[in-house]
Order: sequence, then C-alpha cells, then structure tokens
Amino acid sequence: MSTSPERSFPKITESGLDALRRRIGVKIENQAEPWCHEATRDNIRHYAHGIGDDNPLWCDPNYAAGSHYGGIVALPSFLFSTNRIISGYVGGLPGIHAMWSGSDWTWHLPVRRNDEIRTESWLKDLVLHETRFAGRAVQQIYHVNFYNQKGELLAEADSWCFRTERDTAREQGTKYQHTRERAPHRYSAEEIAEAYKLYRDEPVRGATPRFWEDVSENEALPVMLKGPMTVTGFIAYAQGWGGLYIRANKLAWKLIDAHPGVGITNRFGIPDVPERVHWEEDFALEVGAPGAYDYGPERASWLTHHLTNWMGDRGFLRKATCKIRRHNPEGDLLYIQGRVLRKFVENGSHLVEIEQQAHNQGQELSVLGTGIVELPSRT
Repeated sequence: MSTSPERSFPKITESGLDALRRRIGVKIENQAEPWCHEATRDNIRHYAHGIGDDNPLWCDPNYAAGSHYGGIVALPSFLFSTNRIISGYVGGLPGIHAMWSGSDWTWHLPVRRNDEIRTESWLKDLVLHETRFAGRAVQQIYHVNFYNQKGELLAEADSWCFRTERDTAREQGTKYQHTRERAPHRYSAEEIAEAYKLYRDEPVRGATPRFWEDVSENEALPVMLKGPMTVTGFIAYAQGWGGLYIRANKLAWKLIDAHPGVGITNRFGIPDVPERVHWEEDFALEVGAPGAYDYGPERASWLTHHLTNWMGDRGFLRKATCKIRRHNPEGDLLYIQGRVLRKFVENGSHLVEIEQQAHNQGQELSVLGTGIVELPSRT
C-alpha cells in the first residue's frame, strides 16, 4: 500500500507542552458528549457484543433475573462508553497523533440496568519518553470518576495516551520495520479452524459459583482467543463503544470546524478524522503503524472479559490494569493467557490477584494486564 511521505504533520513543541502542563489538576468542563448516558439494556448488549462477550448476565433479562443481582448488570468495561476522555479523547498538542496505551481501573459498585452515569475528569500528569516507535513521545495521563444517579462512586480510573509525531514514527521509527517488510500471512482453512476451536470451547463460568477456597495460586486461566483482526471487528467495537470522532455530514463538519487539527485530508482532499487509522491501512502506515489496527479500550475490554468469564456471575472485578505493548493490525490473532498470582483476604473480602499477557500468532507480546477479583467464600 502507498503512503504519502510528502505530507508533513505538526511537531511536539515546548510551548505546546507548557500549555498542556497548565491543565494538570484542572477539572475538565464541557466534556465531549459520551456515547452512552445510561446503562440501558441495549447499550449494555451492544458493548458486550462489540467485544464478543455473550455472557447472558449482561444481555438476557430472564437469565439475569435469576442471578444474585436480580437483573441485568453492565460488564465492567462498559464504562468506556460513558466517557470519551477515558477512551482517549485527549486535549492539547493539536495535530500530534494520540495512541491509547493503557488504563488502571478500580470498581466499587456494579452498574445496574438503566443507571444514569455522570463523570468528572482531569489531566493527571505528563511524562516524557523516548520510544522505538516514534522517538520522543508524551504520555498524557487522565483521571476519571464515574457516578450513578444516586451520586454513588461506581468506579475510578486512570488512562493514558502516547502523543507521537506522525512524521517521525513513519520515517524513523524502528518498532515495526520487520512487520512492514514481510508479506501478510494468509491463513489456511486448517489454521483458522484450529484457532476457532478456542471459541467453540470458550468456558463461561456463569451461574456456577467459583469459590475462593477452590482456587490455587499459580493456577492457569483458560486461554482466550480474540481475532482474527478485521476492520469489520473494529467497527463492531465502535458500534458499542461509540468511537472518539466518528461523525457524519453536518456533525462531522461541526467537529472539524471547531477543532481544525482533527481534520486530516484523505485521498479525495476531504478533511477526515485521525481515528480512521483503525480502518484505512494507508493512513495507518502514514502514522507509523503496521496497518489498520484495533482500538486500545477494546483490548482492555478483552482482558476484563477474560477475567469475568473465569470468575462467574457471583464474582466482582475490583481492579484491572492494561498496558499495551504493540498494535494488533488486520490479520493478527490474539491469545490471552492468565494465572493466579496470589489469594488473600482484605477487609473481609476474599480476593484473587491475576496476571495476564497476550501474544499474537507470532509470539509477539501485545498487552500486559492484571486483575483483582472478589470471589464468594464457602465460609
């Protein structure tokens, strides 16, 4: 595929960084409208299906009525759809590419069907890095609190994006040099069938409680498959999550008119959003990526899906982290693995800490994660 090396993008400047530093700790007013204001039955289902999660606790009212919740609750990662800042809608440094790269969540209460979600957000910190992907990069960390209509704190989270210079990533970045040079792998029918066995046999603990006493330290979680990565799959996630800049017609114009740096001309000379790196291979190559790739919050949601499948309906996900290590371009398969690090009791809660990692079909590390799950106890 061709790129457009003649195009020049903005650079990270000291004045831009100074302006951004002045925002640290200042609560963000007039936040971008979230995709979901309420945790309706359909909104929860669309998000769950967008990550390939078919647990009936999120989607089937009759099944959920028989659970200890007495009705549908939202999967933990649903909250990504209720705030665009937690999902990577960053401010400052206009024209500098933003890649969502990780999160650190704590959940306090379940999100129940028809809960109204209110959030508050602020820029927490800026950290400068030198990277193989694009040389100088800025890690931009935000904090978000999530409340229900009663004012109860449902969850709190940090998330971060890396801001990188598109020209530097494309022209000097070495991270994906070998990926760009090799021909795309075409899977045989046998290879696809072998991968799909993991979908056919995917265990969902569901209504069968997993008791704390029955868990052993160093115990392995079942391997979870995600992929093969396709643009169709990325769009399916955007349908449930909402995306950052996906707008049509007049609303697309209003966005770009208000934020000119968001409008980057496509091959027709039409200003379009940087989010199209997830469905346009040519543009993804321009910013230094190995091809059209998955969304960061999508990958964080896959990690929590791995945990909720294992813990069952009686479990509660207390904490989860996600640290992205590489892009998952079209064609990749992703295998998520996990193991129990430790069991412990804290303030009367029976907890299990789990570490996770995921590799692609070439054994390249894609993402690291951790989780702390509260399980029911026989005592």
